[in-house]
Amino acid sequence: MSNSFIEQVHYIRIPVKDLEPSAHWYRDILGLQLLNITEELAIIKVNEGPFLIILVPTQDETFAHFTVNNEQEFSIGFTSPELAKFHEHLIDNQVKVDDIKEDNGHAFFHFYDPNGNKLQAHW
Repeated sequence: MSNSFIEQVHYIRIPVKDLEPSAHWYRDILGLQLLNITEELAIIKVNEGPFLIILVPTQDETFAHFTVNNEQEFSIGFTSPELAKFHEHLIDNQVKVDDIKEDNGHAFFHFYDPNGNKLQAHW
């Protein structure tokens, strides 16, 4: 099959323990747009594109990342043209954040949302 029936990724779902504070964290700390919040989910828009993040409340011990050899690996990577400023912003807001690393001209760092979901920012 040479053509795909899939046009784009529309949204990803992230498990959270406490929906309202989590939605406000993604809005206030990451600067994303909170479109809607109900008891069942929060819809967050990433800039002007069609991509959405859907926060889903759960009491299960689950995350949006996975492990390889018992090491946490992120599933969601954000781009940030002002990586160092973003890193400093997260630190200033008491976000758990790793040091910036470079790999062949590619800079990145990992950080965690209030629910323990491991995320990455890179440039």
